[in-house]
Amino acid sequence: MSRDAALELDWADGRYTFRLAWAELEQLQEACDAGPYVILNRLIDGSWRIADISNVIRLGLIGGGLAPLVALKKTRSYVEGYAPMKNLLIAQAVLSAAVVGAPDEDGGKKGDAANPAASSSTLSRTESSDLPPSTAAEPS
Repeated sequence: MSRDAALELDWADGRYTFRLAWAELEQLQEACDAGPYVILNRLIDGSWRIADISNVIRLGLIGGGLAPLVALKKTRSYVEGYAPMKNLLIAQAVLSAAVVGAPDEDGGKKGDAANPAASSSTLSRTESSDLPPSTAAEPS
C-alpha cells in the first residue's frame, strides 16, 4: 500500500495492485451512472449492482498498472465467472481506498481523530485530575 491509495491484494490467480486514481474514478462514475461515494455506499449497504463490483475491480486493476485488455480478461474470468459475493469485499476495499484513503495513508502516525487516546488533548482523565474528590453523597 502507498499514499496514492493503491492496495496490493491477493486476488484471483495472484497478487495484484489495485488503484482508482481520478481518471479511473471518472470512468467508474460513467460506467455505473453514479458517483464513487454512491457506489461505495451501495457496495456496503447491499444495494449494489453487478456492474458496481466488476467495474471497480477492472478499473482498479488498470489503475494499478495492468493493461486494459488484461484487466478485462481477468475481470471476465474471475469476477463475471463467479457469484458476485465472491468479489464484493475486494471491490469494497479498492473503492474505499480510492475515496477515503488506504489504511496506511496517515503516514504511519497513529492517533488523532482515529484514536483520541493517542492524541494530545485538553481533556484530562479523571484519575489524573488535580481536583479534589467529589463531596456529593453516595446514594444509599
